[in-house]
Amino acid sequence: MVLKCIAIDDEPLALRLISEYVSRFPSLQLIKTFDDAISGAEFLKSKPVDLLFIDINMPDITGIDLVRSLEVKPIVIFTTAYKNFAYEGFELEALDYLLKPIDFKRFEKAVEKAVDYHQYKNKTNTEAPDESLYVYSEYRMVKIDLNSIEYIESMEDYIKIHITNEKTVLTLMPLKKVLEKLPADKFQRIHRSYIVPVNKIRSIQNRKVKLTDVELPVSDTYHDVIRNWMKFR
Repeated sequence: MVLKCIAIDDEPLALRLISEYVSRFPSLQLIKTFDDAISGAEFLKSKPVDLLFIDINMPDITGIDLVRSLEVKPIVIFTTAYKNFAYEGFELEALDYLLKPIDFKRFEKAVEKAVDYHQYKNKTNTEAPDESLYVYSEYRMVKIDLNSIEYIESMEDYIKIHITNEKTVLTLMPLKKVLEKLPADKFQRIHRSYIVPVNKIRSIQNRKVKLTDVELPVSDTYHDVIRNWMKFR
């Protein structure tokens, strides 16, 4: 699988560096580069690509505004000379952002993430189900192994994903939406604030679910669902 990509940046040196980096990956095919955002936007309207490398700060139109204007959005990796990444990039669900001058090892990680995510999005129903969850956290896409999830907790507009031996991941997403992304046979909602992996349920007693290291409440709404589900395990 080869990802077709373009790069848009008003700095010729940055474009040359991205072109050189891309050439090292058989999984990428650089179709074209643009030193102005308007030409790049016109190209994307008629010729969609899989992956877009784009500078945030350009004189005619910002990279964020360009991506926002696209009806069909590719996987987006923003490049920027500024450490403070704009919040709008998070809203556009950018896969990653690279700080200039771009380090090759950091570029390589972003490419690997793009290839993984492209395969995830284009997986057919006949293929084995993916054992990962992709969410946006700290302005980047994060890949989470489903087997590593201890439980998921609602924090109003955010959810907190508790992961075995790793830092908790916080992402802007309602609990209902993340439940739709999870395999129904592996995860169960037990409360308006909690989703748990069913293989980590140790016991259910007194309206509480005992997991490996924590007990969580089961609300009246979901108590019968859990009880009936456990009968057939």
